Amino acid sequence: MESCTSMLQTETNSSPHDTHWPHHSHIPVSRVLAFCALADACDIQYGHVLFSQIEKPNTYMWNTMIRGYCKAKIPTMGFSFFRGMVRERVEMDRRSFVFALKACEQFCTVLEGESVHCWIWKMGFDWDLVVRNGLVHFYAECGCLKFAREVFDQSFVRDVVTWTSMIDGYVVHNCSEQALELFNSMLLSDVEPNEVTMIAVLSACSLKEDLTMGKSIHEHIKNRNVNHSLNLQNAMLDMYVKCGCLVAAREVFYDMKTRDVFSWTSMVNGFAKFGELDLARKFFDAMPEKNVVSWNAMIAGYSQNNQPEEALKLFRSMLGVGLDPIENTLVCVLSACGQLGSLDLGQWIHHYYINQKQIQPSVILANAFIDMYAKCGSIDAAAMIFNEMVERDLVSWNSMITGYASHGHATKALVLFEEMISMGFKPDEITFVGVLSACSHGGLVSVEEAYELITKIPMEASIAAWGALLDDCGKHGNVEVAKLSAFKLLDLDPEDSGIYSLLANICAHERRWGDVRMVRSMMRERGVKKTPGRSLIEVEGKFYEFLVADGSHPQSEEIYRVLNEIFLLSKLEDSVPDTAQFMNLNVYCDAFLTN
Repeated sequence: MESCTSMLQTETNSSPHDTHWPHHSHIPVSRVLAFCALADACDIQYGHVLFSQIEKPNTYMWNTMIRGYCKAKIPTMGFSFFRGMVRERVEMDRRSFVFALKACEQFCTVLEGESVHCWIWKMGFDWDLVVRNGLVHFYAECGCLKFAREVFDQSFVRDVVTWTSMIDGYVVHNCSEQALELFNSMLLSDVEPNEVTMIAVLSACSLKEDLTMGKSIHEHIKNRNVNHSLNLQNAMLDMYVKCGCLVAAREVFYDMKTRDVFSWTSMVNGFAKFGELDLARKFFDAMPEKNVVSWNAMIAGYSQNNQPEEALKLFRSMLGVGLDPIENTLVCVLSACGQLGSLDLGQWIHHYYINQKQIQPSVILANAFIDMYAKCGSIDAAAMIFNEMVERDLVSWNSMITGYASHGHATKALVLFEEMISMGFKPDEITFVGVLSACSHGGLVSVEEAYELITKIPMEASIAAWGALLDDCGKHGNVEVAKLSAFKLLDLDPEDSGIYSLLANICAHERRWGDVRMVRSMMRERGVKKTPGRSLIEVEGKFYEFLVADGSHPQSEEIYRVLNEIFLLSKLEDSVPDTAQFMNLNVYCDAFLTN
């Protein structure tokens, strides 16, 4: 603001509040107005005061005010100045329309932009290439790809901006196929793609995970000697990471003369995504500077690769350096809390970020809280969040149904499933696992009926579904269905020693010793080694790990005594389910088949 005043005084030795700007002084006034409206150090409101003192502002000045308000993210005022030009019958040029369309891109609807389009047509500027490019960009930016493509197709002359605006519009709105098709058409034209075009096309390859196309674009960039800016190299790096080609990503990274935080974070994210956590951490620790996205990439890597302890440790370090987590960080941390049963930290996140900081949770974050509370044993807290949600998606319903099922609340799980169907949601395989678990835990279905249901559903049953059935076979002592389930699981994951162990235990419990020998023989032949079972418990923020028959803890005797008491109490409970109020199994099956 002081710099605006200083410049004004240099030009006029006065202030806009006590000056009437005559028509003959337009050249210096234009300079002051542009500085006030557009320079980072200045204030658009100050420019507005100056504009109001000018006797007959010219087209350049009107355009400057539209552009200034657009830059200041106050589109209503920018559009108001455009309407003022119409009202005052000020002569417009191509920039008047381009700046007005830029302001309209910031509105929630396209109505204002459509009115500018009408004036473009009425004033005869629809032939102008720069204005048409502005229209393509406006409609593409607002998601009106059909209208953008109509303007594009009706353009008899197209330059690199026309092509790039349309391609980028497709990419931004996840239409990678159309973006790549249009780029191929561009290569057949006489217009040469530039750096911005290449960044958009590489982003399309990333979205589509099309490594072959990505490599061909890389070769095209080399052969055409396109400027290798940092942004282009980062787009190339991101493409290789998202397409899973970490060797090529590393080559691009080490060939870069300049790297920024995005470059480093891409490598961290790539290695973490594909489970190479040691390499991810090596890059993370070597970063010259880190932002919240960098921290999030490493935390997500640990959380999504079954290292929740490391995820929480890194989250605490992140808070220690004074960074505020983004939503995705909290989602990953809550997932880690659920894996560990760390209710204390999950509750702290809920209290601090939602209750104290008044952050309005999105559907994704609310779902993460439901999942965390359910896995940490606080099903009532999960239900409270679910019931408070204004908007729910399929994940919300699935999380609550599976949560109720895992806590033995068969009635609530199945009632919720019926409500979900009545709301028009289409159940998926995760819903099926939740319903199956609820029916099994509630004694509403036999193991044979559950197997029949799995084979009838239209989607391919996953590891979770067959695993739930195998677990139920153990409870019901059904060896034959257990073998069928186990063999399906081993087709999907032949290296999981837990499947062999569970099947062997079921067979042993039913004294099927021949089957036990068969399972152990399969393990030896396939070279599968048994992984010791372990469990974790959090006490006052510290985690304690126990292996099977572990006696290393100093309070082992007391721990086992309490466990035995809990086990005996669970055996004494004998609840008979009320099945009359539920749909029968065939109706549940029909719900999946018809939806």
